Amino acid sequence: MNDSIYLSIQNSPRFKELVRKREKFAWILSAIMLGLYSAFILLIAYGPHILGAKLSPGSSITWGIPIGVGLILSAFVLTAIYVKRANGEFDDLNRLILQEAKQ
Repeated sequence: MNDSIYLSIQNSPRFKELVRKREKFAWILSAIMLGLYSAFILLIAYGPHILGAKLSPGSSITWGIPIGVGLILSAFVLTAIYVKRANGEFDDLNRLILQEAKQ
């Protein structure tokens, strides 16, 4: 591609919309993950008795294990949400931007 195509893409309102939407969505997901990790760390600091409590009286597993696994799984879920939107809406916008730039 030549410089004029790059300039037309940069100046495209659809490109600016794509950048704005993608950044906003990424920041929202990042804030959710940061909130979850912060809550977990605060729970470790101020509620160790909760994490150390056994799931049931005869169990050797404490609540810390499923909560920790849930935290890790939440990262996968948030990643899957981002990928789904990126492969849908963001790719569609990207395709439109490239079509407009080639005309």
